[in-house]
Amino acid sequence: MAATKTVAQRLGARKFRASEILAANPHLGIQPRYGVVTLFGYGIQVRVDRGHLILEDGIGADRHYARFPRVGHGLDRLVTIGSDGMVSLAALRWLADQNASFVMLDRSGSVLIATGPARKSDVHLRRAQALARQSGAGMEITRDLIDKKLLGQEQIARNQLGDSTTADAIGKLRSEIPAMGSFDSIRLLESQAGAFYWAAWRSLQIQFSRQDLPRVPEHWRTFQARRSPLSGSPRLAANPVNAVLNYLYAILEAEARLAAAALGLDPGLGFLHADAAHRDSLAADLMEPVRPQVDAFVLDWILREPIKREWFFEQRDGNCRLMAPFAARLSDVAARVGSPGRIRRSGVVVEDPETCAAQTRCDSPDAEEQARSERRAIWAPARPSAATPESVSRLRQRY
Repeated sequence: MAATKTVAQRLGARKFRASEILAANPHLGIQPRYGVVTLFGYGIQVRVDRGHLILEDGIGADRHYARFPRVGHGLDRLVTIGSDGMVSLAALRWLADQNASFVMLDRSGSVLIATGPARKSDVHLRRAQALARQSGAGMEITRDLIDKKLLGQEQIARNQLGDSTTADAIGKLRSEIPAMGSFDSIRLLESQAGAFYWAAWRSLQIQFSRQDLPRVPEHWRTFQARRSPLSGSPRLAANPVNAVLNYLYAILEAEARLAAAALGLDPGLGFLHADAAHRDSLAADLMEPVRPQVDAFVLDWILREPIKREWFFEQRDGNCRLMAPFAARLSDVAARVGSPGRIRRSGVVVEDPETCAAQTRCDSPDAEEQARSERRAIWAPARPSAATPESVSRLRQRY
């Protein structure tokens, strides 16, 4: 989703230390925003020099630098967009020592790497997670996931879209969740609620500044549908709003992976999402109740002010992607989207973070909160209990 310009690189310049460059040009410094630093462009550098984490990014001669000490750096998450550059092993160790996470995205927005602090493996917890479908915990968790997701969608439809009919329809479906006894029936109910929810977005008008309008394709001016005409699914967004949603969901996926690992859970063993190659099903599960927070953030933004044509790039096949500087600014705030009370607006998007925090909040958890909830549900039926003659007999028969 992120595109960068192809420009000539600098030639023949002697290498300067980051400290020298920053001393002479303080405006080139990279500072964490809400604990997040996002690097993009070509020739990205992440390394350690004399105990300091050195960062460099940019395009051509437009370079930016950072030099972080081990104390007082304020860095919680380092995000890189693209694959042109170098990350040293020493830098990864520096991040691990500081309990900071590292996320790597490709320019299409897909998560390539997400690594961060992880709890030591607990075989009892992992075994309980693997058997949760049989123990009943998996069904309890699935009902909870979809209940929270539908509650968030209902609130958005009612409060932000002003569509009480859609909100009531979603609320009616939500009331049926406790009676659902199979994973397939819950998935069907979720898809029905999703159809109502995204239909309420269909006629949403997307505002652009007056000077941008001559360069804006007609199909960019309304939301139309969550499914892209290019893929028949949300992939390969054809308009800016869907491109932003896809990108923020990718960041959310990374957050969900990190949250699961931090709590000692296996990101691949999910409940709502079936097992599939190349997908972390538990991370996908954790995303579901947090998605309404992302939706509320994006909706509040586009309803309040126009977006800029320069933030987006249309490929030859019609795929709409984010320009790298805009994607980087979104990444800076995306780690906080979905966390109640911590939603912030980037300066490139809007200007009043406290107003946004108050008005885009809905009753959805963040990824870490949801992971903790699932961990408690998995662990509860699996706690060791006293051995009985019947349990010993069953174990002997099994082994």
